[in-house]
Amino acid sequence: MTNRENVDIEYKRVYVQELRKDIVAFANTEGGTLYIGINDDGSVAGVEDSDDTMLRLAGSLKDGIAPDIMPFVQIRAFEQENKVVIAVEVSIGSARPYYLKDKGLKPTGVYVRRGTSSQPLSEAGIRDMIVESYGKSYETCRSLNQELTFEAFQKEMAVREMECGAVQMRTLNMIGEDGLFTNLALLLSDQCEHTLKVAVFQGTDDVVFRNHQEFSGSLLSQLEEGYAFLDKNIAVKSTIEGLRRKEQRDYPIAAVREALLNAIIHRDYSFNGSTLVNIYDDRIEFVSLGGLVSGLSMEAVLMGVSQSRNACLANVFYRLKLVESYGTGIKRIKALYKNSQRQAVFESAPGAFKTTLFNLNFAEEPEIVTPYQPEAEKEIVMKLAASKGMVTRRDVEEALSVGASKAYSILTNMCNDGVLIMQKAGKRTQYVPVRQDGRN
Repeated sequence: MTNRENVDIEYKRVYVQELRKDIVAFANTEGGTLYIGINDDGSVAGVEDSDDTMLRLAGSLKDGIAPDIMPFVQIRAFEQENKVVIAVEVSIGSARPYYLKDKGLKPTGVYVRRGTSSQPLSEAGIRDMIVESYGKSYETCRSLNQELTFEAFQKEMAVREMECGAVQMRTLNMIGEDGLFTNLALLLSDQCEHTLKVAVFQGTDDVVFRNHQEFSGSLLSQLEEGYAFLDKNIAVKSTIEGLRRKEQRDYPIAAVREALLNAIIHRDYSFNGSTLVNIYDDRIEFVSLGGLVSGLSMEAVLMGVSQSRNACLANVFYRLKLVESYGTGIKRIKALYKNSQRQAVFESAPGAFKTTLFNLNFAEEPEIVTPYQPEAEKEIVMKLAASKGMVTRRDVEEALSVGASKAYSILTNMCNDGVLIMQKAGKRTQYVPVRQDGRN
């Protein structure tokens, strides 16, 4: 034993419950040994009742730290200078990050070793450690929030007469090997931190809002409530053919459902933004974060190739019979628009994916173009000139609602035609009508 504290050595004169943070720090970093009965300067103080101290210590570590840290901890007593010292040897854990249960999986509960001290780890550092320990799949990583409830999920399971206990949650990968909730559980929980935003715009651009709503809670709740909102805002066009009424919705409702499901299931939830649905008069746009899975091209997607970013989430939706099979959403949407004048459009950009469905009943109003009628313009100018005895360029601008160059061009042409004569009146130029006998 050295007589100085270090990155892997910590001294405690007496046992206190707060030393758990040092044990957590050792397990989260590179391991180390904590000695009880040693002063900060390395001198031996000893422990009076080593058996009782070791018993209390073991109970505190077992009950106060998660995941179970005991497989990586050895507690032993030895003599030093005729006094009893307790050594707590900690190996680096395989289920990092370890944390204090009463603080939770957040900076106040997660510690790492920095030099001779144990320091809180930032939220970004916690996420990085989770990825390092469990891989890059967001949904299988441990959730930072472990205080989760599942009313919406349990309701969906009950409707389908399916069990919803810890065993089923483990099977669905909502509970990891460490016995803690995963991010998949977070997404399906009532505390899901991601939202669905639906906006209804007036016209074909996003200048004027008609209505908008944000849906939160479990992704299952967002799907149900978001779909109901879309269904409510999709109109039905009725026409009469003979004695029968024919009705057609603005969008194939099955295509809307598939597009919404795809946006929710396949987005990248490591981003904090919302899933967006924008409704315009002529189209609906579904925008989800994350873009295509790495290595998958848009051409491949349109050919029917599928690679789910959230395989476990897709499996849950499949088991709940919310999707018929894996990777058929785009194919189904294309089939539903097969005979439509405007096909559904799928676009991918770095970090985002957009599906656009077009309104089957939308017809653009033809632009009314008034043909140019120079003779009509000249007639208006001649009447004005006759009533006033003359006319100026500004008079023509106001009468015809045209610019200065246009007014000058009309007056010049009328002078060339011999119906007006240009005259100077001081600084002002005026145009005088020619009488039928050729005089003015």
